[in-house]
Amino acid sequence: MTLTLSHFSAAVVFALFTSIVFGITQRNTPKEQLSYFAYCFVMFVGGVFLAGWLMWLIRR
Repeated sequence: MTLTLSHFSAAVVFALFTSIVFGITQRNTPKEQLSYFAYCFVMFVGGVFLAGWLMWLIRR
């Protein structure tokens, strides 16, 4: 069985796992951890969209 990911889905999977680790290691209480996880995940995915948009502009 093979798993084929697009660049976007691979970036989202990376953002998910990285945000989980950041949330657990950087904050103390579960509420803070969840909040920081969500913040990091949104920033990672937002950065992916921003980078894709910028690369689209450069290509044109």
